[in-house]
Amino acid sequence: MTLLHDGPSTGGLAAQVTPVAQAVLGTELPIRIRFWDGTEVGPADTPALVVRSPRALRRLLWHPGELGLAQAYVTGEIDVEGDLADGFRRVWKAFRDRDSSPALSQLAPRVPLGLVRQALGTPLPPPDTQARLRGRLHTRRRDRDAIAHHYDLSNEFYQLVLDPHMAYSCAYFTEPGQSLERAQEAKLDLVCRKLGIEPGQSLLDVGCGWGSLSLHAARVYGAQVTGITLSAQQAEFVRERVHRQGLSDRVTVKLLDYRELGDELFDAVASLEMGEHVGQANYPVYAATLHRMVRPGGRVLVQQMSRGAHRPGGGAFIEAYIAPDMHMRPVGETVAMLEQAGLEVRDVHGLREHYVWTAQAWYEQFEERYDQVVKMVGEEMARVWRLYLVGGGLAFEEGRMGVDQILSVRRTPDGTIAMPAVREF
Repeated sequence: MTLLHDGPSTGGLAAQVTPVAQAVLGTELPIRIRFWDGTEVGPADTPALVVRSPRALRRLLWHPGELGLAQAYVTGEIDVEGDLADGFRRVWKAFRDRDSSPALSQLAPRVPLGLVRQALGTPLPPPDTQARLRGRLHTRRRDRDAIAHHYDLSNEFYQLVLDPHMAYSCAYFTEPGQSLERAQEAKLDLVCRKLGIEPGQSLLDVGCGWGSLSLHAARVYGAQVTGITLSAQQAEFVRERVHRQGLSDRVTVKLLDYRELGDELFDAVASLEMGEHVGQANYPVYAATLHRMVRPGGRVLVQQMSRGAHRPGGGAFIEAYIAPDMHMRPVGETVAMLEQAGLEVRDVHGLREHYVWTAQAWYEQFEERYDQVVKMVGEEMARVWRLYLVGGGLAFEEGRMGVDQILSVRRTPDGTIAMPAVREF
């Protein structure tokens, strides 16, 4: 490994930071780091983390780890030269390979006084793009604010990132080289087949997004669909799509919280990547609502992301910038909650690798249209999304996150289930 020390100073900041960084990682640096004084350290043939300002160090002092790094990146106080995904892979591998992290008392003596002086100061204000929610967790008002923070960014923005179906959930890739649009269509078909939807049957789409499933189920399968969302911009967008496609007699869209649903029964219920937003404490209410809204003998399909047993929640960056108050858990715990609500789980279909491909497709389209994104939402929000798409894709690639379709049924009073014992979806 070659250590680089450019610039007039002898070692400079690079020499001061190296022992601290190696103590944290338990190994030599997996990437190159360049500081504002021009000095560098780390292997020359890797992506470079460029630390542009001592403000980045202050953010890490007050918010060690993921949140501090995210704040510094979205504000431009740090940057990455080279392949951002490759840089993440190298750093995360270094953390995984060490047995434990050193205590603060072990690190403190290694930090040079001059570096401490540059990092000291009162906490910096959070970036403008960081969520600022108020009120008690998962009240209806706070949930609306959380959804608005992410989904009301603008419909035009999501049209730049998503496929023509406007499907903002994991696609289903069924053949090599398949386009994202075709993979999303395959996912929508898969959901409808699993639910056994036939012409004239009623479908409740809980968290309908921009209407991809609602429109597909109505147009292709002849369903009568009711979609609900907390996002005012989404609701208006779906209504316009329904009108343009001539489906006003088949699709109804409501600006509604799932807790406000009435007593109408549906032949089938679907909820695609909405359950992550309801919170741990409210998930039993959400599961009970899905059970209550489907007729006896009807099917419920939940597509939902998960995290490992030792890392619940959404993660500091996701919860601060993308999906405030998000909670993910191991898939087995979600299955148990659905069963406790009275549903009988029939199939759990893991789609983790499909989310790797989905996120990659979103990222490639995002980068192709990056200048348009910046013009529309600003540089800081564009950097938030770059970090989100790259980091999210790697989380699925490395198994730190998963996504599953969980198919269940509501038993009839006599215990029969209108579902074939042998099935191919």
